[in-house]
Amino acid sequence: MRARTRLVAGVILLLVAAPAHAAPKKFDSLDVFNLEWADDPQVSPDGSSIVYVRRGYDIMSDRARGNLWQVNTRTGAHEPLLSGTASYSQPRWSPDGTRLAYVTASDGGAQIYVRWVANGHTARITNMQEGPQNIRWSPDGKQIAFLADVPRESKPLASLPKPPEGAKWAPPLKVIDQTVFRADGGGYLEPTTTQLFVVPADGGTPRQVTTADYDHEGAPNWSPDGKTIILAANPEARTKEIPGNSDIFAVDVASGTETRLTSRFGPDQQPALSPDGKLIAYVGYDDKYQGYQNAVLSIMNADGSNPRAMTASLDRTVSDPVWAANGRGVYFLYDDQGVTKLGFVELTGKVRTIASDLGGTSTGRPYGGAAYSVGGGVVAYNKASPARPADLALFGSSGERILTQLNDDLLGDRTLGKVEKITVPSTKGAQIDAWVMTPPDYQPGKRYPTILEIHGGPFANYGPRFAAEMQLMAAHGYVVVYANPRGSDSYGEAFGNHIHHAYPGDDYDDLMAVTDAVIARGVADPDRLFVTGGSGGGVLTAWIIGKTDRFKAAVVAKPVINWTSFVLTADFTPFFFRYWFAQAPWEDGAQADYWRRSPLSLVGNVKTPTMMITGEADYRTPISETEQYYTALRLRGVPAVMVRVPEAPHNTDGRPSNLVGKVAHILAWFDKYGGKPTVN
Repeated sequence: MRARTRLVAGVILLLVAAPAHAAPKKFDSLDVFNLEWADDPQVSPDGSSIVYVRRGYDIMSDRARGNLWQVNTRTGAHEPLLSGTASYSQPRWSPDGTRLAYVTASDGGAQIYVRWVANGHTARITNMQEGPQNIRWSPDGKQIAFLADVPRESKPLASLPKPPEGAKWAPPLKVIDQTVFRADGGGYLEPTTTQLFVVPADGGTPRQVTTADYDHEGAPNWSPDGKTIILAANPEARTKEIPGNSDIFAVDVASGTETRLTSRFGPDQQPALSPDGKLIAYVGYDDKYQGYQNAVLSIMNADGSNPRAMTASLDRTVSDPVWAANGRGVYFLYDDQGVTKLGFVELTGKVRTIASDLGGTSTGRPYGGAAYSVGGGVVAYNKASPARPADLALFGSSGERILTQLNDDLLGDRTLGKVEKITVPSTKGAQIDAWVMTPPDYQPGKRYPTILEIHGGPFANYGPRFAAEMQLMAAHGYVVVYANPRGSDSYGEAFGNHIHHAYPGDDYDDLMAVTDAVIARGVADPDRLFVTGGSGGGVLTAWIIGKTDRFKAAVVAKPVINWTSFVLTADFTPFFFRYWFAQAPWEDGAQADYWRRSPLSLVGNVKTPTMMITGEADYRTPISETEQYYTALRLRGVPAVMVRVPEAPHNTDGRPSNLVGKVAHILAWFDKYGGKPTVN
């Protein structure tokens, strides 16, 4: 009797301990730390291998980190090349494919290293005070060109007596004589110029090639004979005060002599020299001081003669030109209706699309982040989808192949919010694209609390790409809707410039139309609507709650509140007042326009409980903007809290703990004012 009892009890215990099939889990905050994404793929010269930067988060250091991984394009074999606690970037193949240059800061400051692929031997090539940028091999593989910052010589304005020995005087006074004196993410700037260097590929002393007192930019392009480098520079004497103007230059490597090849007013950038060295592809436009202007791909002779536009009829901004190996055309990137595409233009002017859905490196919100390279008859790029951060993809004679599944181990065991695209009519005949993310356990016919999430820019776009922030909101039980209102790029110059000197404006109508459409579809609960957005989206969030009280709560992240104070305190002041306003703020009559477009002008209407979130080291939309609005709301008696992110710049999501902390605070605020409590 006792033995039988023990046997039955054992069977029951076994059944309890082995459930049939555990339901997949929802995406949660700790999952963010385990996300990985592919970036900066580089095809070997023979097309047999791709080295790419495999990025992810280190939960212990709370930072993003990049390792180098290699994929065999024929077999799909996938293996680490340089992996560990160090962070690696900018992998670049030597012309013969036997070596790989890259940059790492494992020994202190960022330096160039070269790895011999066959045996794994590695050598440090540089010992620079400032980190090297945009490294490029010479055609013969004997040198590497790169850009680096060089301190400008400056004399002290005043001299002080020396303190007595042992005295503890205050730190010396700082004198600033630059218009742009601080940069978001970089802090207060030392006076420097960015110059071109070359260094022997087997190590040695880097030689500074250019010395002109202006910044050089972009990737250096070597001529086939190795005697000339093509790059872009801003030659204006008041460089920082005229940010939109740059030209293409040919630099003699031996002497450093610079020959200017373009001369129009506007940005001419990203030059790419054809394989035979006879033509230069580049992107740019004639600057009209508009808020949004399409960058067009042009081609000119190597001496700067006979420039001709190649993609003007596309009506999309293009970037990152790369020549086909046979010199018969140029690859490029462009965004089209929220989707990043790889295009190709023949020398005849015929344009076609090679691949779509590139990008996926902006893991927090569904921005772009595309990167690609060409070699050995194939194209490698990162591939985006709403369900996964960027994977590595290859396009060749047999079409497209996805080479990695970096997050299947994590996200394959998670039920994610599903994403559906809708197109909504708005005022003045506009058609607005939007995406609706429903909770993982969404039940058709049931209405859900809904968050309207607004992108920044404002000249940017959301699209069908993975977004950890939205997935966390959906997992919490919210529908999340995000859209590309007028002013967004990827819809043509007229659409982008609809808000030129009128922002915020009709983009408000577009966002309300999208909200109404989601209600009409039976998805959104009209009594539980919430709104948030960052940067340009923070501007629009503050604008919206000054125009309507239909939203139960709002979170205004890193906004502009007062355009006058913003254009005089942001890190890129020469750009903002010239391109976003018709006048400088001190000119006669200007203040009426600045005030009319400032969310602070509407604060007297606000009834919506509002949270403010901004990084304390944000120099793009300084935290003083947030403080103005928060103080005004508190003085008016509107429920308001201010959340300050210590040490964070404009990109508050740069550290993963800040990303999940931001979302946690947003959800807590919305829950407090009628949103759905957590269902995890």
